[in-house]
Amino acid sequence: MILSPFEWTIAKRYMLPGKGEAFIALVAGISVGVVMLSVAMLVIVMSVMNGFRAELLDKIVGLNGHAIVQGYAGRIDNWEGVLEDIRSTPGVTSASPLIEQPLLITFNGRAEAVIVRGNTAEDIDQLEENVVAGDLSEVEPGSGTVAIGARLAENIGAAVGSTVTVINPQGRSTPFGTVPRQVGYRIAAIFEVGVYDYDQAFVVMPIPDAQTLLLIGDQIGTIEVTTEDADNVDEILAPVTAQLAGRAQVSSWKVINSTIFEALEVERVAMFFALSIIVLVAAFNILSSLVMLVRAKTRDIAIMRTMGASRRSLLKIFVTTGFVIGAVGTVAGLALGFLVLFFRQNIVGAIGAVTGQNLWDPQVRFLSELPSKTDPAEIIGISVLALGLSFLATLYPAMKAASTDPVQVLRYE
Repeated sequence: MILSPFEWTIAKRYMLPGKGEAFIALVAGISVGVVMLSVAMLVIVMSVMNGFRAELLDKIVGLNGHAIVQGYAGRIDNWEGVLEDIRSTPGVTSASPLIEQPLLITFNGRAEAVIVRGNTAEDIDQLEENVVAGDLSEVEPGSGTVAIGARLAENIGAAVGSTVTVINPQGRSTPFGTVPRQVGYRIAAIFEVGVYDYDQAFVVMPIPDAQTLLLIGDQIGTIEVTTEDADNVDEILAPVTAQLAGRAQVSSWKVINSTIFEALEVERVAMFFALSIIVLVAAFNILSSLVMLVRAKTRDIAIMRTMGASRRSLLKIFVTTGFVIGAVGTVAGLALGFLVLFFRQNIVGAIGAVTGQNLWDPQVRFLSELPSKTDPAEIIGISVLALGLSFLATLYPAMKAASTDPVQVLRYE
């Protein structure tokens, strides 16, 4: 919609009402503010929810892969052959053996339930970037060393160099019954993945040490699988699932964490719908300000009509006026949203300091910090939604102005 110099001049005049039209200017300013806040809220909420999902998926997949193959009774028969078959499956990027068993750990009289993970050297090395204390390279087979989560270390009061005792209730059988197996390990490294449940419970050691602790010989109960596409993991591993039917169970990250991610998706859709209503409210504010402007400018409209202004020109003038209000509010809302996202952690900390409450408790939120991930497609969708509703809100007042009859108006002036 291209405006002539005359139409653009009048539109600018109506966008900046004079001194005698302060109330109209106030209503227009409120309209801009409401559009700005509604767009900012949509950007902030959707980005935080996207970030939460992406960060959670990244950390979970980083530890458990895209899927795990678990043998029935905790063992996979001929696991070396199964491992090679999985690695040769199209779409699989890596597969590695894994031992995972819930046990008990004690230190200085404190006891905690833990999950002992036996990993390959390559998988242990992937934790290097998450190490907050110690040296992960010391965690080698036969060295009697382990790496534990940061929250677990805090709970039991252990540090790098401390010797903890891992208790396996299924120990050796004796004439007097089963004696739990207790093995001491030196803490070589402390890591913090960022997922509270993992940092609180995981004890990582080499696979041979885990096999010795659990007295399972050369057996493996789980194989961790990573694929090219996390979203299509079920389709990629379909041949593996069919091949291992009756021998082992293939569980993707979607199944293992289905409750969390389904809840996040439902909440994401619900929040977008709810916040979109606020954008609709902002559009009604634009409509009301334009209606007031048309009523205030009825005499001016009649004069322009008598001077030769067409109905189309008046329609374009008022549509432009309302649309610019929506566009300014949208741009300001995007800027405000990005600004809040950039300083989100500082804002959370400041609010927590003022209120005295922990607004982001890792025990509840799973992650240590408030995440954020901006999706360009969603930003475009939010902008189109705000601008589209702003445009629709201008149509009625603009058509009302264009249908003004100058004879009827000027007869009573």
